[in-house]
Amino acid sequence: MIRLLLADDQTLVRDGLRMILSAQHDIEVVGEAATGVDAVAAARSLNPDVVLMDIRMPVMNGVEATRELMHSKGKPDACRVLVLTTFDLDEYVYAAMKAGASGFLLKDVPRRQLVEAVRTIADGDTLLAPAVTRRLIEHFLVRPAPARGIPVPLRSLTERELAVLRLVAEGLTNAEIAARLFLGVTTVKTHLGHVLAKLGLRDRVQAIVLAYETGLVTPGIRGSTGPQQRC
Repeated sequence: MIRLLLADDQTLVRDGLRMILSAQHDIEVVGEAATGVDAVAAARSLNPDVVLMDIRMPVMNGVEATRELMHSKGKPDACRVLVLTTFDLDEYVYAAMKAGASGFLLKDVPRRQLVEAVRTIADGDTLLAPAVTRRLIEHFLVRPAPARGIPVPLRSLTERELAVLRLVAEGLTNAEIAARLFLGVTTVKTHLGHVLAKLGLRDRVQAIVLAYETGLVTPGIRGSTGPQQRC
């Protein structure tokens, strides 16, 4: 059973989310919060698997609440944050990535995608829709000039691992990366796992941030992934 905490300052929004998610056989809404401060306190006391976190809340916004949960000594061990965003207004989304959010969800998604998003995050995966990733990086990332050669922090990666990292940063799913590189999905997951381990990263979100911050990938410029070979 997935234990879920709802954090949104609008009562009607929380009521709608609760109605949709409580109807699922594998999801239990264990609490609600109307501010970031309340969300942090509720997460620490209720120990949910997933916090569905709005960004714009009073007292403490969703970015600050996410940072507090992910980096404080008293954070729940298994807690993961799925950020809710309207995207037209939320200039804080990139900051939420840096703070440790595991996924982003547009508030106008169909209910089926909402449910699957919660399950995806609860399973330990990262949810970054390609459109969200590309637009996010374009608008909110302060980035360096394109790197010449392989950036120093990434030189421990093999050519194939770099190719996978570039495509992850462009917003492709594992299946799309597999098709692009003529690999199996399991092989892509293995390469991505090596990338995370070598670079000391927690998840796909942190990998995307690092790829752009080091200049490995630049918005609007598709990096070469090298020869497309079957493996």
